[in-house]
Amino acid sequence: TPAQWNAFIRKFRSEMNEADASRSLDLLAALSHGSAMSVGCYCEDEDHCHRSVLRALLAERGADIAS
Repeated sequence: TPAQWNAFIRKFRSEMNEADASRSLDLLAALSHGSAMSVGCYCEDEDHCHRSVLRALLAERGADIAS
């Protein structure tokens, strides 16, 4: 449901703001400027998948993201 999805996003973002995860995201964002990388999973709908939230978090950190 939309409410469950929004709750997931809040929890996932909170977890990714913890020190270790945040440093990892910063590192991935920095590495994206010199290396190609990809993130994949088995979710059918990217709009309701953790990878869409991860993509947004990396973009917020200035990652170089291909369309």
